[in-house]
Amino acid sequence: MTSTKEQAAISRLMGFLQEWDNASKAARSHMLDNFIKANQGKTGPELELEFSQGASLFLARLTSWLRLTYMYGIYLDQQLKSIGIFLSAASRYLTEFLEIGGVLTLLEILGLNQLKEEDKRESIKLLQLIANAGRKYKELICESYGVRSIAEFLANSKSEETQEQVQILLDSLGHGNPRYQNQVYKGLIALLPCTSPKAQQLSLQTLRTVQAIVGSAHPSIVDAVLGVLSSMHLEVQYEAIQLIKDLMAYDVRPALLKGLVELLKPPGKETAKVKGKALEDPVTLHLPEPLSVYIQQAAAAKTIGILAQDSTKLAEEMIQLRVVHGLMCAMGNQDHTTCQRQASISLEYFVQTFPIVEEHVRKATGETLFQLFMRDAKTLYMKMDAVQVDILASNKVNIPGSLASPEGMLPMEEEGSTE
Repeated sequence: MTSTKEQAAISRLMGFLQEWDNASKAARSHMLDNFIKANQGKTGPELELEFSQGASLFLARLTSWLRLTYMYGIYLDQQLKSIGIFLSAASRYLTEFLEIGGVLTLLEILGLNQLKEEDKRESIKLLQLIANAGRKYKELICESYGVRSIAEFLANSKSEETQEQVQILLDSLGHGNPRYQNQVYKGLIALLPCTSPKAQQLSLQTLRTVQAIVGSAHPSIVDAVLGVLSSMHLEVQYEAIQLIKDLMAYDVRPALLKGLVELLKPPGKETAKVKGKALEDPVTLHLPEPLSVYIQQAAAAKTIGILAQDSTKLAEEMIQLRVVHGLMCAMGNQDHTTCQRQASISLEYFVQTFPIVEEHVRKATGETLFQLFMRDAKTLYMKMDAVQVDILASNKVNIPGSLASPEGMLPMEEEGSTE
């Protein structure tokens, strides 16, 4: 037999559920407000005490109402926050939510254009709770094509706060999820050409973490990360350079180094048009098409300088890829002074570190221009005349052989030899 106190509690629960069943949408909204205020942060036992061991009965009603109305956005924010209280409280409620297709509902919310950004952010937070519950829950999200839905939402979101929440979710899916970690990894790579600078920045940050977990680099990352160097946003370029530095430890290193050196060479008109259109940064879409190529060229010169200073071995590899020729070509690019400046700074390191490079550069530029360069590489672009610019842009420097050390000497090419 139940005690009088227990009977009273059950009566209160039944009265509450009956009130919910008979309430209008506006009345239910008011009930949810009260529920959220009174129960935020409660544990499973505390919720059961609040609902006289019948909390699951209210959760079932909540999830049913959500599934019937989420496409219209009716009180969606309150519904999701209320469900979040249950999912945060106990795994039992999480299981009940998943059994009614909760993951698919949350993922579908992300793709509905008519819904508010705030509602979608709450959906992301619930997916975070699910993913953090363990490996099998991460697998469930991934099996439901969750990585694609989440990545597309990150690319299209207009709120930085929301995008940061999505990054947390993708990072969680990339950890402790060996069956689907490659799917997360490839999804992040696919995000790099998107139109949102913030999404690019966050994707690059997360890629660095997931790259270490995956342990091998997919070939598609080469073009993707080199393409991001064309962004006008310095925070995006910074993250791209950090990722490139990490990738030097993987099999894609030769392809990345070759790609960086190739970016130094001035493109033909047709190439410039293609690359200008390929840049999807909203700001740059309003700029002349070739400018994106020059931004990428400047970023490549900067990256080369950073890599060379980090590792003599990398510097030697790039010399064999004709980086000196490329940097001098970039220094002769009168259409973009930032490109000239970055190329000069990077070339200065190679000249100061490798005597053979100094010889070739001195020989190619002539003593007057070489002394201008050595006096102040950073401002050389402001002091050159048209003839000197043309000397740099049309240089034929090619340093064959191999370097034994920074002090070592490469065999000099015969005078007058070309590419």
